[in-house]
Amino acid sequence: MARYSLRYVGDPVLREKAKDVTDIDGKLVKVARDMFPVMYDAPGIGLAAPQVGVSKRMFVYDFGDGPGILINPEVVESEGEWTYEEGCLSVPGLSWEITRPKQIHLVGLDIDGNEVSIEADELEARLYQHELDHLDGVLLLERLDDETRKEAMKTIRELDFQSMSKRQRAKIADDLSLP
Repeated sequence: MARYSLRYVGDPVLREKAKDVTDIDGKLVKVARDMFPVMYDAPGIGLAAPQVGVSKRMFVYDFGDGPGILINPEVVESEGEWTYEEGCLSVPGLSWEITRPKQIHLVGLDIDGNEVSIEADELEARLYQHELDHLDGVLLLERLDDETRKEAMKTIRELDFQSMSKRQRAKIADDLSLP
């Protein structure tokens, strides 16, 4: 059983900028490893530390070549635009078309402290950008135009994710037929 649980829209930790990781120690490694079961159980392809209540600039993912951990990541280059239906584990069952750069060059550290440089396109690029937003205290709702955001917030208030059980949140996702 995972030690951490997902935080949902309305939780203040999701609005805070995460702190840089200054030391990759055993405690950080354990947090990262404990995040994978939470991500897989949701199910998702990425999970930022703030989504489990940890204010560290780190996220885990499982896409393409398999699972990975990125620490203190940053986009150093981006190009193009790509609009795609995007959801979030912290806003379960809901998604919206969001435009982001199509291609990015991302740098950061792996769990061993080695420098990582990743060229990503389309869905992989979106995954990294989405998780980076979480590290900056930005939810995908802030990427919506004013009218769509207003409708989204109304739906979220009606659903009240904070007071739901995990089973209720899963049912909403199933009922809405969204990933």
